[in-house]
Amino acid sequence: MSKIGILHPGEMGISVAASAINTGHPVYWTSQGRSDKTRIRAEKHNLIEVETLSELCQTSEIIFSVCPPHVAEGVATSVIETGFKGLYLDANAISPQRAVKIGQMMEANDIHFVDGGIIGGPAWTPNETWLYLSGTDADKIANCFTKGHLETKIIGGEIGKASALKICYAAYSKGTTALLSAIIAIAESLEVREELYQQWDKDESGFSDRVNRRVTRVTAKAWRFEGEMKEIAATFREAGMPDGFHEAAGNIYHRMAGFKGLTEIPQLNEVVKALISK
Repeated sequence: MSKIGILHPGEMGISVAASAINTGHPVYWTSQGRSDKTRIRAEKHNLIEVETLSELCQTSEIIFSVCPPHVAEGVATSVIETGFKGLYLDANAISPQRAVKIGQMMEANDIHFVDGGIIGGPAWTPNETWLYLSGTDADKIANCFTKGHLETKIIGGEIGKASALKICYAAYSKGTTALLSAIIAIAESLEVREELYQQWDKDESGFSDRVNRRVTRVTAKAWRFEGEMKEIAATFREAGMPDGFHEAAGNIYHRMAGFKGLTEIPQLNEVVKALISK
């Protein structure tokens, strides 16, 4: 079994770690600078504590990076600076071009690199969360999850391909949630929200209720999705497509960022107020 280090065991990262533990791998985490909530998650799921990043990298043969997209390169650089020489998985929601850049950084420092993209929520139920992998060592990462709830699929040997799939998927799923959020907010400000709901439900029964749930449930993660929208916009630009829609979606999620850390789903009117008060 391989010794694995996880950076960092947040809500998604802890489920990735738990899937590796279910497969029989010891998983380590670094407690330095982490919150009490992170410690509680790590202890609950039997992660092994080490104090510093340097100790984590000296102990681990494989590093999983599961962090907000805007810090992906910083985390990778920190690992390089420890002298780590094992296998590094970047499973963050970053553009394919950033995945290629990080991969080049790693390879230049004799670190093997695998590109990953997670689709779905935290992996606590079989067949609901998929880790797509690309790179020549992708099979070594897939083998870490043979008995966990996290499903894996290798989609090629080219770095950036797994990130590209994640970006394309999120461009629709999270992009449309941002659009729906903005539509509800503007309908409220123009005093036609109830009439809009009536028309939606004529077109598709129950649609307005589904939209309400979709908008309110995204709030706790909106701070993270803002960065993801920027990665999608960058991918669109690189491909020669207009990037303005997802830049705007990032702005919409920024307006919801104040809901970070809430343990209960807010009321829709609270979300609408946050959206239209900026």
